[in-house]
This record gives sequence, structure tokens and C-alpha cells, in this order.
Amino acid sequence: MERDLAVVPSLLLLLLLHFAVDCNGSKVGVCYGRNADDLPTPDKVAQLVQLHSIKYVRIYDSNIQVIKAFANTGVELMVGVPNSDLLPFSQYQSNVDTWLKNSILPYYPATMITYITVGAEVTETRDNVSALVVPAMVNVLAALKKAGLHKRIKVSSTHSLGILSRSFPPSAGALDSKYAYFLKPMLEFLVENQSPFMVDLYPYYAYRDSPSNVSLDYALFSPSASDVIDPNTGLVYTNMFDAQLDSIFFALMALNFRTLKIMVTESGWPNKGAAKETAATPDNAQTFNTNLIRHVINDAGTPAKPGEEIDVYIFSLFNENRKPGLESERNWGLFYPDQTSVYSLDWTGRGNVDIVTGANITSSNGTWCVASSNASDADLQNALNWACGPGNVDCSAIQPSQPCYQPDTLASHASFAFNSYYQQNGATDVACNFGGTGLKTTKDPSK
Repeated sequence: MERDLAVVPSLLLLLLLHFAVDCNGSKVGVCYGRNADDLPTPDKVAQLVQLHSIKYVRIYDSNIQVIKAFANTGVELMVGVPNSDLLPFSQYQSNVDTWLKNSILPYYPATMITYITVGAEVTETRDNVSALVVPAMVNVLAALKKAGLHKRIKVSSTHSLGILSRSFPPSAGALDSKYAYFLKPMLEFLVENQSPFMVDLYPYYAYRDSPSNVSLDYALFSPSASDVIDPNTGLVYTNMFDAQLDSIFFALMALNFRTLKIMVTESGWPNKGAAKETAATPDNAQTFNTNLIRHVINDAGTPAKPGEEIDVYIFSLFNENRKPGLESERNWGLFYPDQTSVYSLDWTGRGNVDIVTGANITSSNGTWCVASSNASDADLQNALNWACGPGNVDCSAIQPSQPCYQPDTLASHASFAFNSYYQQNGATDVACNFGGTGLKTTKDPSK
């Protein structure tokens, strides 16, 4: 097939952006909690997020300074309606209309707000505000409809795994009947409006609270973990995250909500804990989050839904020194308040990139390798064949119907393979040669 190499310069921006996390169907974001008195200003946080090419951020309220800070950054923002606002939001439509007018509309679409979460883990709160959630969601949706944004901004609410009465084995997953009075109308609302069911999943707590039943390897996605077989389905589970997620899948399917998309709005691992929290270490946090990102980016899905796209938000951007509870509660951060990394984390899911250096997720040293516009089709094809063969590059993403297949040009596919090989092999000059068909660039095209 003839390919037009003249399109290479105009495609550089697009194809290199394809190397980022967005290239795949599933998305990895970060939760930006602010229950601390030592955090950087929102402007600096937005810069930090951009520096590390994080494309999705969740906040827990609608703080105007934070929303303004993410304007024109390309970062998609999930904003929250706190539980403390559920009463006024559920009582009067005018309250919600005023909130949308003052807190959202002036900053949209410069700030790319894509979700509004109404309430957070309401079943875990001391005050019984569960009954207020759906009425508040209905009013938020009505306000968005008046503004013509109901198809651009989705409305949902987040839940803990505590909404289940049973979670093991996964196939026996069942929603707790005592929450049916508000969960059933909420599920109907989500299906009708094509919004995701949002849940916070923490294998760390499963291990910490029951180490005799849950192995650390199983909680951390370790390859050495012993498999767990669901006796009802025969499905084989290699990690706790999949088991927790499938328990939600099965619970929803039992109520005939099998088409509802599930989004994981929190998951992670603490980097420090109290004396009894021996598993809360930087090494374990790094292992869990690295494996989680790889699992998500590879679109592995779960045993019950293999290949299913799953969006996950990692908790949390910073350690939060004002959070109550055990020591671990204040130490879930990826970054210290001075914006240095608590541990290195690979956002690509493909290798180890030290984010302490401020490297972009597509680059380990501020350089990239792409196909040269001067290369012939034959030479490019030979180099691509080598990279995807003897070069051991995983080229599955550029196969037909896969996330990085488009744009379907030899230059685009070769650049994907060249850059993958280059980054995996030390980003040296030799690693970007490809018989003279590779070209190094120092300009980050995602900026």
C-alpha cells in the first residue's frame, strides 16, 4: 500500500501524543486531595501535573482557585459536591443553578471539567445523608441541561466497597439490601444518563485487615502470588484488585445493570504507616501503583470482563497532614509538599521512568525518537519490522483496531516503535539509529 511520507511533520504532534497514557483506551488519573496545611499553591500543582503528563485529575470540591489553575492545561478535571452540600443541593434547584453559574460556567471549557461527583462514599459517613444523593444528582443534571452541558459533563457519585454485603467469591458479589432505597434509583439514573458507576477500591485495606486470608503478593499484583479460583465460575484471579472489581461487576449484573460502566475513582497504597501497618512502605506503594498502571494501560480487564476498559484514579497526589486516623491516612501521596517524588513511578505502564527528574512519560531524558521524513518506505518498513521483531518492542498497540493504529501511516507506526525501543534501551544515540531512519528530537510535542 502506498503511504505519503509528506504527512510526517504535521503528524509529529499527534503521533507522539499517542505514546502517552491517552494512547490506550483505559485512563489513569490522580486524586488531588487538599486536607493539608503545607501544600503548594494550585498554580504550582497544575504545573506539576503537566510536568508529569498527568491528563486526568480528581478534586473533591469545586474550589475556584483550583479550577482556574487547570484552565488551558489540557487536563480533564473531575470536580466534587461534598457531602456537606448535599442538603442544600437536594432541597432547592436554585441552589444548584447558582452554584453552577458561579463555580463552573465561568471557567468552562478553558478548564476541561468532565465529571461532577455528587457526594462521596456517603454510606461511610456518620450522618445519614444517603437519601439526599439522588435528588441532588437530579438537580445537578437539571442545571447542566439548562446550560446545554449535560452531554459533556457526566454526573455520578462515588462509593466504597462497603456498599456490598458480600464480595467473596467475586461471583457472589451483592449490594447491601439496606442501601437499596437509594442505590436502585441511582443506578437507574446512571444508566439513563450514560454515566459511570464510581467506586473506590483499596486492596491495601483487604490485606491490612485480614493478612491471614489475603497475601501481600496477591494485594500487590505480584507475579509470585498464588492464584485464587472462584468456585462458582472457575475464573482465576491473580490479584485482589481484579477480585474487588469483579465483585462490583457481579453485584450490578445480579440487578440487571450489566451494561453500566464502572470507574475506579480511588485506588492506591500508603507509603508510610503506624507500627502495626508494616505493609505501608514506599517500596510497596511503588510496586502496587506501578503494577496497577500497567494493568490498566494494557487494557487487561478482569477475569469476568477481559479486555474491558477501566479508568482508574490513583490516590493521592500529595501526603495530607491534616487527615485524621492512623498514620497511613496521612501518607498516600506520590509527591511531598515540596513537589519532589516520594518514589519513582512509571506512568506509561511499559517500564521504569524516574519521575523525580521531571521526565515526560514518553521520555526518560527529555528526548524522543521518531521516523525521519527523509527515509524511504522500504527502509522504514525494514526498520519497523526489526523493532517489532528482534528489537522486542511490543507493537500490539499499532495493530488494526488497536488504540494506536490511527493514524494508519508507516511513519506513525514506525515512530511508535522507534520511540518505544529508544526509551527502553537507555535513550542513547545508537538506540535511535535504525539504519539512519530514526531521528532524535528534543522538543516535547505534548507541550
